[in-house]
Amino acid sequence: MPADPRRSVTSKQPHDAGTSAVEVRRSARRSRTVSAYREGDRTVVLIPARMSEAEERRWVGVMLDKLAAKENRGVLGDRELAERARRLSDQYFDGRARPASVRWVTNQNTRWGSCTPSEGSIRLSHRLRGMPEYVVDYVLLHELAHLLVPGHGPRFWRLLESYPRTERARGYLEGVAAAERLPNLSNRPDRPDRPDDPDCPSDPDAREE
Repeated sequence: MPADPRRSVTSKQPHDAGTSAVEVRRSARRSRTVSAYREGDRTVVLIPARMSEAEERRWVGVMLDKLAAKENRGVLGDRELAERARRLSDQYFDGRARPASVRWVTNQNTRWGSCTPSEGSIRLSHRLRGMPEYVVDYVLLHELAHLLVPGHGPRFWRLLESYPRTERARGYLEGVAAAERLPNLSNRPDRPDRPDDPDCPSDPDAREE
């Protein structure tokens, strides 16, 4: 008997108030895209039939986060973003990372954030607006860490180990990039947004071996 392409799972997410029913619907006609919507007291996630169980679990988490972000959208201004960066620096870096400016920009479409250590400036892509708070916090911490360590070497990643949601945030961003069919940022070498950028453009999905 062929597997039922429609089946229900139950998922507990940190942003949920309790347990929410999630129905996963597989479709042979859906080749790449994933979508989700609320249907009464449950969430319906539409995925390609060929997806593995592991991919299904990951995409359910990504889509629940995206729906929650849209429903609880609270857009931070530059002032609030700078204050958030200060609190994160105090909490995770003992206040050692002190940016001179933190702001949203609209000219970063292939990277989530960047910084200029010599100026102490941090820039976050406007595409992060509306994403879950823990994802924005991760990108902020990534850029704050660059004020202390310019490259993506072992010292840099040790700094981020103190943030408990680093791996989950990276997984979320990778899922968004895949959904938007963006370049695979995790395999892309660093390069500046503009020719006059200093040598510390940062990509929260890039690792230096």
